[in-house]
Amino acid sequence: MIRTLSRVRGPAALLVVGALAWLVSASGRGQSMPLENLDHFPKASLTIRSQHHVWHFTVWVADTPSRQVQGLMFVRDLPAHQGMIFPMRPARIAQFWMANTYIPLDMLFVAPDGRIEKIAANATPFSLKTISSGSPVEAVIEIQGGLARKLGVEVGARISWKKPSRVTAG
Repeated sequence: MIRTLSRVRGPAALLVVGALAWLVSASGRGQSMPLENLDHFPKASLTIRSQHHVWHFTVWVADTPSRQVQGLMFVRDLPAHQGMIFPMRPARIAQFWMANTYIPLDMLFVAPDGRIEKIAANATPFSLKTISSGSPVEAVIEIQGGLARKLGVEVGARISWKKPSRVTAG
């Protein structure tokens, strides 16, 4: 789940904080939150290229604020070569956490030049610890925990993706 409070100000910040507080408290009481079926998210083809390898993924696109908050929460299985991309335009420092996320994830932070600048490997399920990009990024990609290492994906690899026509925000 993405934390977006650093860019939200005024009354909108109160709305976001209230929604997040409800989300955390509702999940703690066993209540369900309204989730959008991942089948309704736009999908895109994503390629990671290093000097010697090319990997292809199919990713859900978290193209709206509500989709970015939902992310991969409550997903119990993420096949290899699938994931989610969080476009960030304009580029900004991204902060994520693993609230209500059942599976470990690798987070690939993509710099404005299209290269991976940081990999947060095997993020711990259910952790509220903030995972930050540390510098402005244009996207964050979440894939199966441990997969980046298994494939040999490293900082400096180039990301490209075919953006779906339905992207509405970022």
